[in-house]
Amino acid sequence: MTDNRNRMMTTLRKYIIAGLLVWLPLVVTIIIIKFVVDILDGAILLLPLEYRPEALLGFSVPGFGIILAVAVLVITGLLATNLLGRRLVAVWETILGKIPLVRTIYNSVKQISTTLFASQGKSFRKVVMVEYPRKGIWGIGFLSNDDVEIDARLIDKQVQAVFLPTTPNPTSGFILMIPKEDITELNMTVEDGFKFVISMGVIVPGGRIKPASATDAAARAPAGS
Repeated sequence: MTDNRNRMMTTLRKYIIAGLLVWLPLVVTIIIIKFVVDILDGAILLLPLEYRPEALLGFSVPGFGIILAVAVLVITGLLATNLLGRRLVAVWETILGKIPLVRTIYNSVKQISTTLFASQGKSFRKVVMVEYPRKGIWGIGFLSNDDVEIDARLIDKQVQAVFLPTTPNPTSGFILMIPKEDITELNMTVEDGFKFVISMGVIVPGGRIKPASATDAAARAPAGS
């Protein structure tokens, strides 16, 4: 009787885990997509009440806020890339630069955004492996700055900044200043690197981790670098 009950519980647990493996990724994906869509759809609040679809058409239009958000981004990008737009942005940043608290937040966010999204940027383009927190123990990180200037009185080696994320939440972590010769570049895309971190090491790209060859590193280097 006990053996039958144990077998039944084992089978039930197997089915529950199999069900979770089907539904959990789907539910989490839907929640994240819905969160992003809701944020974008909220752009409709930028319109005055009398110009919103429910006022003009008598009913709401699903997704209209997303279309509006994309349109605002495209128009803003178009204006910001021409001469007049750049001057307007410069004036706007000058005004913001005179407000103490706003200046600090705005400049910090802009610098980070420029570093991450600029096509010529080199940040977070490489996945690396470093010995941390001690020799013989390795951690996966992302190269955030490949040439950090350090006072020669402190260290006489070329150091690079590596972001070592925590798992399963990669938005927090440590910034480590490590000599270039102590950093091992991996033959792994940034996307695969984040998958490895988020999955707590369960998902290993290609089934193994290996250093990048000189050819691989050159192939993945941004154009013009």
